[in-house]
Amino acid sequence: MSAVWTSTAGVAIPDLVPERLRRAWVRQGLCPGTDIHRSFTGHVNAHPDRQAVIDDAGAVTYAELDHAVSATAAGLLAAGLGRRDVIGIRMVNSRHAVAAELAVAAIGAVSMPFPAGRGSRDARSLLRRAKATGLLVDQGTGGDLGALPCLRAILAPEEFATAAAAARPTPEVVSGDPARILVSSGSEAEPKMVAYSHEAFLGGRANYVRALHGDDTPMRNLVLVPLSSSFGSCGIPVTVAALGATLIVQRQFDPGAALRAIDEHRPTHVFGVPTMLSRLAGRHPPHRPRGLRALVSSGAPMPPSTERRIRARFRTPVILVYGSTDGVNCHNAVDGRPDPAVARITIADEAGRPLPRGETGEIHALGPMTPLSYVADHELNARYRTPGGGVRTGDRGFLDEQGALHVTGRARQVVLRGGRTISPAEVELCLSGHPALAEVSCVGIPDPDLGERLCACIVPHADHPEPDLAELADYLRTHHDFEPVKLPERLIVLPSLPLGPTGKVCRTTLARLATGGAGADLQLQARATTAPRPGWPAAGLSR
Repeated sequence: MSAVWTSTAGVAIPDLVPERLRRAWVRQGLCPGTDIHRSFTGHVNAHPDRQAVIDDAGAVTYAELDHAVSATAAGLLAAGLGRRDVIGIRMVNSRHAVAAELAVAAIGAVSMPFPAGRGSRDARSLLRRAKATGLLVDQGTGGDLGALPCLRAILAPEEFATAAAAARPTPEVVSGDPARILVSSGSEAEPKMVAYSHEAFLGGRANYVRALHGDDTPMRNLVLVPLSSSFGSCGIPVTVAALGATLIVQRQFDPGAALRAIDEHRPTHVFGVPTMLSRLAGRHPPHRPRGLRALVSSGAPMPPSTERRIRARFRTPVILVYGSTDGVNCHNAVDGRPDPAVARITIADEAGRPLPRGETGEIHALGPMTPLSYVADHELNARYRTPGGGVRTGDRGFLDEQGALHVTGRARQVVLRGGRTISPAEVELCLSGHPALAEVSCVGIPDPDLGERLCACIVPHADHPEPDLAELADYLRTHHDFEPVKLPERLIVLPSLPLGPTGKVCRTTLARLATGGAGADLQLQARATTAPRPGWPAAGLSR
């Protein structure tokens, strides 16, 4: 029987990893056996004057951040929030976002950060399903979320950060308790929520980031992605709480400002999605910035030509990370072999049986970074977790004779746009309610800048005027409160959707049509419309 943690509002989060494995990882030193707040305050005591966070407003030391965390924690407690609450965080990258997440840990609650977009559809879904009792936002950005049964308080941590000195709290938690819920749209109709323990961040995920550095000198990590994202979780709970290093952030990604930050603050590592790093390389003269050891890319595949161009411009290694919110990280910092201090990688057949090296199958992962479970979704736990607690990634790959991992394909239907994951299933489900559409299917199309963009393939109703791309985008915004990043940017109008041998919609054919590569045998007359690029930029990206 797995251990189960239950929130104050009644959300049960089981740990699907056997307890004996968790204990073994602590004994082996792969997990520290403590919680995020105690780890953070240990660094405060050890080096109070070290820079903790550098944001658009300047730098704060560990001692100053400790004051802000304690003051924010006092504000949360005064608002009636506390131990075993789930608290949403919708804030841009800043010192206030850092203090907010650490304060949630300080009161023994669980944080659930998610991107600060303009839509509220995802926010309502997440807060409702997680039964969040509190929401932390940037000052003046509360927004209209409507009635949510468990939500008791919406607070701006910035209002607490400068309060009078408060006593440092002592959270009533154990290292195996949930610390943070990672959020990803993935391939599901609603955003997925994956619960990670304090140990998973301070152990497995910190081991992955620590291995990028290679020695004991303090890291200085410029994290270009939102701290609320899965990739961005290498920021607050890892760079600050686990490693006691310096975290450098920007409110919004801008290539020019990011290059100035690299020159001024001298990060040892820069973390970004391929689109971000490519845009930096486009403006950077060919030389290695002082102090920079590596550029770390994740969130989407990077074409080899792009990697070569970035490496040539910065004259520094580019480390490509294979990872996901669901619980796997593997990088090629040394030789491409998975690090058992992070997660052991195995390749399995359809029945879950291990395959020998060289054979292709589904990628499974199990180790110190493995999450507890999906939140409020028994179906996802049954589908993507093995009986032994491992993660079924849904991706395909193989281990070569040297043990290096090769990812050969993504099994799940997602669109990766500038590092943001879009679920075609979610867009299809919402568009299906449009009165002018008889059928709809969505696919990703290649884009040289963002990696992929979303294309809507539609069959109009004969008795309705044919909608254009702007009308469909307006429908998604108005009726479903979609964020701009999720809106289709290309429209294909068809007399019928092509079907495959099993009778399902043939997405391969649709993708060929969407990219203008349909063969003469298709007998389909497609009309395409493309949205102007300036209309919906990638979330968090600025040209």
